[in-house]
Amino acid sequence: MSWKTGRLAACALLALGCGVAPYHPRTRTYYVRAESVRWNFMPEGYDSVAGQRPPRPWGDSLVYPMVRYIGYTDSTFSTPIAQPPWQGILGPTLRALTGDTIRVVFRNATRQPLSMHPHGVRYNAENEGALYNPPRGGGDSVTPGGTFTYNWLAGRESGPQAGELSSKVWLYHSHVHPESEINAGLVGAIIVADPAHANAVTAVPTDVDKEFITFWMIFDENGPGSPARDEEMNLKHSINGLFFGNLRGLVMAKGDRVRWYVTALGSESDLHTPHWHGAKLQLDTRSYLDVVELLPGSMKVADMIARNPGVWMLHCHVNDHMTAGMYTTYTITDAGR
Repeated sequence: MSWKTGRLAACALLALGCGVAPYHPRTRTYYVRAESVRWNFMPEGYDSVAGQRPPRPWGDSLVYPMVRYIGYTDSTFSTPIAQPPWQGILGPTLRALTGDTIRVVFRNATRQPLSMHPHGVRYNAENEGALYNPPRGGGDSVTPGGTFTYNWLAGRESGPQAGELSSKVWLYHSHVHPESEINAGLVGAIIVADPAHANAVTAVPTDVDKEFITFWMIFDENGPGSPARDEEMNLKHSINGLFFGNLRGLVMAKGDRVRWYVTALGSESDLHTPHWHGAKLQLDTRSYLDVVELLPGSMKVADMIARNPGVWMLHCHVNDHMTAGMYTTYTITDAGR
């Protein structure tokens, strides 16, 4: 099936259903640049939950050279798009409705070849964003200073299915040397929503009031020359690249319907169990829970009704991950809707 035929098929499927006016898929264009940064895993300098310096060794070194995906407004790459503080190290959120084409103009502003490889969407070999030997060209390895435009289709299988919530989350990341590039910070999210329950212009779901993306991973900042004594210090047990309560901005009002996108990558140590105090969540329209199980490569969606005003813990329930700072708080204000 050709790209054009596949898109037409997706359009036809979207026109079926409950008498709702058919959505006409569009191409949504994003401008993303990879940039070298100095990343601070604890910018406040202290554990904001416990109100003290974090235990050794994790607080002994906080700032590391990393690489991030930064979103821009247009092809000049001159005006970055502001991100909410809770997004942390994550790259720009790429949104689509089922049937849309996601077009990403990617520029590599670093000194190493990089790419953008998506999960969950449809692509051909040229747009895969993964390096092979021999190289296939295209967007598999974008050279330093180079630019490549990716085209991905959010096909019917990319969006929510019957019995699921109205949007799905997928990850994207660099895939030239993915192990080191993910550890360096090159990761972001794609959200594909059902056109019947989303704004056609923004592709944001209309059946929720707030959305938060959380990415659970132990960033391994050890390099070939790292002393053995520093190995544990360089393992940063973080949520969105921040630890010991430094992830801020998870704020909602009483009565809000809140959608949590819960994702993970990493190694065999990255078995995570995010736990929300003071709330229950509904995972994929099934029964309620307050803990979600994640393995590397997990991408899950859960809804919560913010009923219980207060400041509440959100943490991984693996014991040594808690010790190493994999926690923060979220806030439900009493203002009400």
